[in-house]
Amino acid sequence: MADNARVYVGGIPYSATEDELKAYFSQAGTVVSVFLPIERETGRKRGFGFVEFNTPEEQSNAIKMYDQTDFGGRKISVSAARPRE
Repeated sequence: MADNARVYVGGIPYSATEDELKAYFSQAGTVVSVFLPIERETGRKRGFGFVEFNTPEEQSNAIKMYDQTDFGGRKISVSAARPRE
């Protein structure tokens, strides 16, 4: 996964699917992948995720277009994903 073109998305509804996120963010550019972490103990989604784009320009578009917008009835925050440690 190319960290330089990923966004962190917070505030995602627990019912949201990877396909729904991919469709929503595809207006900003080509979505390469979507990852929604799941809690080991409960099997529930954790309410945040990552969307990876082809280019840093598409990542930037996504942040501008979608930060603080409504997705599934919740306000989401979208920012550049930090590199994994």
